[in-house]
Amino acid sequence: MSALSIQTIPSTLADSKHLPVTKQDALPRGFPVMIKGNAVWVGSDFATKEEFIYHLSEAEVSELWQGLDAFKDTGLDGTKINKHNFLLPTLGPKLHTISQEVHTGRGFAVIRGLDPASFCVEDLSMIYMGIGSHIADTIGRQDRNGNALVHIVADKNNGAHHRHSTDPITFHTEDCGDVVAWLTRNVAADGGRCIISSAATVYNVLSAARPDLIRVLAAGNWPFAFPRYQCRPVIFNEDGKVLFNFGRAPLLGSSANPRKAHLPGLSAQQQEALDFIEAIARATEFGFRTQPGDIHFISNMTVFHRRDGFTDNGDQSRHLVRTLLTDSVYGSKVPALERQWTEAFGEEGNRAFHIEPMPGFFPLRKYPN
Repeated sequence: MSALSIQTIPSTLADSKHLPVTKQDALPRGFPVMIKGNAVWVGSDFATKEEFIYHLSEAEVSELWQGLDAFKDTGLDGTKINKHNFLLPTLGPKLHTISQEVHTGRGFAVIRGLDPASFCVEDLSMIYMGIGSHIADTIGRQDRNGNALVHIVADKNNGAHHRHSTDPITFHTEDCGDVVAWLTRNVAADGGRCIISSAATVYNVLSAARPDLIRVLAAGNWPFAFPRYQCRPVIFNEDGKVLFNFGRAPLLGSSANPRKAHLPGLSAQQQEALDFIEAIARATEFGFRTQPGDIHFISNMTVFHRRDGFTDNGDQSRHLVRTLLTDSVYGSKVPALERQWTEAFGEEGNRAFHIEPMPGFFPLRKYPN
């Protein structure tokens, strides 16, 4: 393969399944020459397939109602839902299979078949958390106030924060969590697709054509500004698994959070590496539209995500509810991210579960990733 440039990425990736193999010594110690398996995919693989969507049957929706009623009979607060008290005898094993696919397979899934109009908001929120507990067993705090349910809605008073704007956003991961989940409460009048890309595919392209950039990404000198200032890598090799954790806002600043002048900026190589990630991810991305009631899950550090810009119009206003999850069996342990994990998933600290957005209190989290 000739030297890869931003301009040649689209044509180069037309043959992305037949990339040349780089030499092991060109990569950081322990990093694989190539990632193999179902985690490696391109968007065209799903152009005519919906295998990533699990359609709930009427019987399974009925079982969710039964599981909810049984949980309510325990007298526990809705925030205490877990897979041991939100029992799903038939659907539960199928959700376990979906969990394995999210954690160790292609890295994403959609569960479809809930009608939000059939539930009050409290019940819909508990069913969302109940299903999520069967995918990954611990729900995390997403800010210093302990908010575990974060509402992704447009808010003109806080539009500079990308969570509450209608603008498109670039590929990124959340700063912690093994799984990110979103419940679609409502969709936009136009736009707002969920767009994802395989981190394994991005890695393989870089390994084949620009292994020098993997060395740059694996170096511990990336100056993340938040959630607190920290120099660390963007890419990790943990227990033989390649994981990414990054966002442009913590590294470059944003309109909502301009980068402070006293902080170091990115080197030319670091900027180039970020731009290559974005370009390869866009060339191989997969976009899909969710429907009201859909719940979609992605593996946070092996699947990048972004969204289209969108337009709201009256009753057609985009509203997603996001949770961050980790799992006691499949969860990652990245030493450089230990503090973020502890703050999100540790025993200490309260969790708040606001089932509706709170105008005037946006953004629920100060810093976007």
